[in-house]
Amino acid sequence: MKKLPVIVLSGALAIAFSAASPATAQQSKVRLNLASTFPSTMFLLGDTATKLPDRVARASGGEVEIKFHEPGALVPAAETVTAVSQGSVDAAWAGAGWFAGIDGAFNMFSSVPFGPGVGEYLAWMYHGGGLQLARELFAKYDVYNIPCSIIPPEASGWFRKEIKSPADFKGLKMRFFGLGAKVMEKMGVATQQLPPGDIFAALQMGTIDATEFSLPAIDQKLGFYQVAKYYYFPGWHQQATLFDLYIHKKKWDAMADKHKAVIELACGDLVREGIALGEASQWKAMREMAAQGVQLKEWPPEMLAAFEKEWQVVVNEEIAKSANFKKVWDSYTEFRKGYGIWKERGYLK
Repeated sequence: MKKLPVIVLSGALAIAFSAASPATAQQSKVRLNLASTFPSTMFLLGDTATKLPDRVARASGGEVEIKFHEPGALVPAAETVTAVSQGSVDAAWAGAGWFAGIDGAFNMFSSVPFGPGVGEYLAWMYHGGGLQLARELFAKYDVYNIPCSIIPPEASGWFRKEIKSPADFKGLKMRFFGLGAKVMEKMGVATQQLPPGDIFAALQMGTIDATEFSLPAIDQKLGFYQVAKYYYFPGWHQQATLFDLYIHKKKWDAMADKHKAVIELACGDLVREGIALGEASQWKAMREMAAQGVQLKEWPPEMLAAFEKEWQVVVNEEIAKSANFKKVWDSYTEFRKGYGIWKERGYLK
């Protein structure tokens, strides 16, 4: 008789566990369809996104499953973040600049002309209010963003002919991204923000006369050197570029905290890889392309001054157009003033 309560209790616990297990099982599995702006074959930008599912699955013991989809498989490459906002897809791999048609302020969370390097950019994002501002703005459109990669300075662009003065820009048609495109428009260039898969064909066919895209190791694989031989540095328009994982906010909010943590930690690991691999891979590509006849050119001080002058015009215009841009810009510039005290004294010149 003394054993009866134990048996009854055990039976009750078994029934309770059985009743709860379907819900528990449902909560223990997360599946996300990920629409990418960059193809899986693209070094550092696209193939980084393909590493995310493996790392998340490994860290979560298979409880979080992310399925990578090539550009165009679910939605067009340039519309991935918009699709997340609309709830058409669960998640996207892109940069905030691809959402800037909604509000120019989003460009500030992607890359900034004459802006910070990798360390300073991450410092502002994580400890200067940048990420908080980004999340407040994305939340208005039902999007949750997680910084998931960052890369070093990009090249400034590929041209068929040497650029000797600002006058040589007049009338050029050029693929250009983000806020830098607005600067180039001030220089007399007609710009287009083509997705990566469309750039080479447009350059080869003459739809565009010139293009910028990314780092030398990435540009090399896209074959731009086959059409244009003048390759300019430094990338004044993108000294550091952030890439995010975007998840529909309701989907994110419904996840268990442990699943959120796995995704955040995996993205943090990929940020580290973007920096290290980005820095390690450029010299080899530059040397190989130079051997194939590419002329590695540097903008003289007067050209950089011309770009920066027009950048200030663009900033004033963006502030006038968007209260959100002004709010973000004020945070960014205030942080940079303070950071400048450290930058001026802490680094070799």
